[in-house]
Amino acid sequence: MKKILITGGTGYIGSHTALNLLQRGYDVLIIDSNINSSQKVISNINFILKKLDLDLIGNLIFNKGDIRDYFFIENIFKNCIENNSPINAVIHFAGLKSVAESKIKPLNYWDVNVAGTINLLKIMEKYNCKNLIFSSSACVYGEKNKPPFKESLMPRPVNPYAKSKLCVETILEDFIKSNKNNWRIINLRYFNPIGSHHSGLLGEDPLNIPNNIFPLILNAYINKEKLFIFGNDWPTKDGTCIRDYIHVEDVVEGHIKALESNLKFGFYSFNLGTGQGTSVLELIKTFEKVNNIKIKYKFSKRRDGDTAILIADNSLAKKKLNWYPQKDLCQMCKDGFNWITKNPNGYN
Repeated sequence: MKKILITGGTGYIGSHTALNLLQRGYDVLIIDSNINSSQKVISNINFILKKLDLDLIGNLIFNKGDIRDYFFIENIFKNCIENNSPINAVIHFAGLKSVAESKIKPLNYWDVNVAGTINLLKIMEKYNCKNLIFSSSACVYGEKNKPPFKESLMPRPVNPYAKSKLCVETILEDFIKSNKNNWRIINLRYFNPIGSHHSGLLGEDPLNIPNNIFPLILNAYINKEKLFIFGNDWPTKDGTCIRDYIHVEDVVEGHIKALESNLKFGFYSFNLGTGQGTSVLELIKTFEKVNNIKIKYKFSKRRDGDTAILIADNSLAKKKLNWYPQKDLCQMCKDGFNWITKNPNGYN
């Protein structure tokens, strides 16, 4: 039985990944500070497993703590070895992710995202855990590159959040050069994950003000509020930003494919996106149509740090990981609607 450590495992993508791994027979160890997530995720995961007649409660362990706390992380690795159950791989989600907040508090992003990762790497190296999957972002491509974005493009990040992600990528690539014969690090650049688990028991529930468009749409619907769209003067077909939306469960499958791949030791980067661009207005109209509801919206000025178009070239992930996104935009909108209607207050 392989044991996987998930940092940030009670977050949006981390929680979905934990559930999927448990269903596939892995032992899962989650660490999370819960500064932007809920510990209730753990009970919801166990409830889903129980409904599936899977007696796996003992296979999931949660430890609350900060990725920057060296002794907290070290004790977890040490205890696993002492119990003859060493950690085989780490999926590293933990980090701050608001573009707007990163411009106000850049030091927090360098501290948590960069220093936290360095901390983790030191401990992994000490305890001989040499498989890492890192949660990066399509934001590293910036606005000067032309979509669809290939992994080979020169990154041009335009905000502190994206810069912190690229900095971690650089550190990981430098680190692998000194350990290329015994480490494997896979860097996954997400585009725009949306939707939720089909049960409606796991979803996106940021504790702070949402930064991404989809939770803003869900909040506008459930609270009967007007949605503010940041800009209608972007150089796109309808003036609103174009993004590559991908179902969270397809993103999770990308992690599983990366974890179980036969890639040799080394450093690899892959895009996780559908390769299809959808404007904010198109997303709203699709959400309204598939769920038979209406969303009131109003245009506001552009948000500093945003980019006009982000679309993936996902051919490398298809070729090297045998990964193919399965769910379309309609399914993303249905599953997201299912989550918010069942959980109007999130995990509270």
